[in-house]
Amino acid sequence: MTTPEELIQTDLSDRVLTIRINRPAKKNALTLAMYEGLTAALNRAGADDEVRAVLITGGPACFTAGNDLMDFLNAPPTSADSPVVQFLPTLRAFTKPLVAAVCGVAIGIGTTLLLHCDLAYAGTNARFHLPFVDLGLVPEAGSSLLLPQMLGQRRAAELLMLAEPFGPEQALAMGFVNGVFEPEEVEEVARSKALLLAAKAPTALRETKRLMKAAQAELMAKTMDAELAVFGAQLQGPEAAEALQAFFEKRKPDFSKMG
Repeated sequence: MTTPEELIQTDLSDRVLTIRINRPAKKNALTLAMYEGLTAALNRAGADDEVRAVLITGGPACFTAGNDLMDFLNAPPTSADSPVVQFLPTLRAFTKPLVAAVCGVAIGIGTTLLLHCDLAYAGTNARFHLPFVDLGLVPEAGSSLLLPQMLGQRRAAELLMLAEPFGPEQALAMGFVNGVFEPEEVEEVARSKALLLAAKAPTALRETKRLMKAAQAELMAKTMDAELAVFGAQLQGPEAAEALQAFFEKRKPDFSKMG
């Protein structure tokens, strides 16, 4: 049996902590135990003076397919002690530089977590998707606030309401990522940027990050709380039930009788 430590791997080298999502057989879909591992890794990185920057990756084939739906349904994030609920504010409040290397699918949280990274780099094989509405759910990780701010209301509506996948060049044009490279090069590029950050004045970096986010820190916290409340309610409602049943039955959901 694969242990949580094998699913979320960490390695500290040259003051850069690499967090690797490692569940390739399931396209790195995140279980509750994996959320716990991600939260623990970020907390350790924040408390360790040897860590100056963090790189998060899933490898050259896949970043993450988002939530493991079966695991998610067995323990929905409806309480404050849910691993999902614990992870999101930890990500939001992380004070050190956070860099992402994204290849393959980046679905749901695989895309929204990039909004909280300081730098992100994608492979030419990257595929981004925000399918919340199609699952009878709502956005999370503050994306209902950050995407309209970043893209404008109409472009954000395309991503969150039409919920159509988009590729790396679109992600670059919209500002999700800083650059696009061949899959085998992405992690090396991202690590090189993390090393540059790790060599800079640490307090100045943390304060710069804090200042960039300070103006809307309170609003972001309130938005994420509101998202989670609606997300939890939707997850227990008929729309999500139909969408998830349709997913497992490999058919399109039918929302025609819901209003």
